[in-house]
Amino acid sequence: MKNFALIGAAGYIAPRHMKAIKETGNNLVCALDPYDGIGIIDSYFPQADFFTEPERFDRHLDKLRRRGEHKIDYVSICSPNYLHDAHIRMALRNDAHAICEKPLVLNPWNLDALQEIEQETGKKIYTILQLRLHPAIQQLKQQVANGPKDKVYEVDLSYITSRGKWYFFSWKGNTQKSGGVTTNIGVHFFDMLGWVFGDVKGVEVAINSPEKAKGKLHFENARVNWFLSVDETDLPAAAAAAGKRTFRKINIEGQELEFSDGFTDLHTLSYQDILGGGGFGIQESRKSIEIVSEIRKMR
Repeated sequence: MKNFALIGAAGYIAPRHMKAIKETGNNLVCALDPYDGIGIIDSYFPQADFFTEPERFDRHLDKLRRRGEHKIDYVSICSPNYLHDAHIRMALRNDAHAICEKPLVLNPWNLDALQEIEQETGKKIYTILQLRLHPAIQQLKQQVANGPKDKVYEVDLSYITSRGKWYFFSWKGNTQKSGGVTTNIGVHFFDMLGWVFGDVKGVEVAINSPEKAKGKLHFENARVNWFLSVDETDLPAAAAAAGKRTFRKINIEGQELEFSDGFTDLHTLSYQDILGGGGFGIQESRKSIEIVSEIRKMR
């Protein structure tokens, strides 16, 4: 059994990490969040210590490390994007590995500094790139790998996930803190596309606003038309009529890639992969971070 700490316990994605820690047979020792209404933790680890101040949380991690009792092995990081870098450093400083939600950092040059800290501490930095573990995506990667080496696939990606007014008053609506809509809702799709279709050859942006972004990505083996939006008016009429708030679609050579199922357990699979000696690290996350960083410059 490994001991975990969790930063960002009140966030949207945190319950998936709690569930993954539980389902892999490990223990959540302590958690941090400035918001203290996190009753969801009672469903998983009601005995976990809880902190609302990072200074006291950091001190607690240090005390556990020095005593050797319940020393933290992994820190799971679900905090706002702009804090990931600092919280990763906190984890490694306390002799723990970091498991961080995407994006690992906002800017690619921050990855170089984190690599140095990995080498200094001997601890690893992992990121959650769960689409790489989705069976349909893995099958697609095999098809492309076994297909003609010089083929350039025509791909269309649309992802619309409706957000209310609160979104633009939160850190997610602040580009300096979130990286913008492409980073918030697109970075894992861009990672998946790069994983399947190879190196990036070019980036084009037609729209880049707080609510939506649109453009083209040129990969070694694909030309991708992509559209990302948090504006519910962009939902297709059929989806809106059915009361759906989210729409995702990927077409490859005119054929739709069906991957709507199988999302619920991908965080648990990610944890199993990490704990089994696998996992995705700094280098695996670099390509998608470079893509969203480049898009951010192209306003």
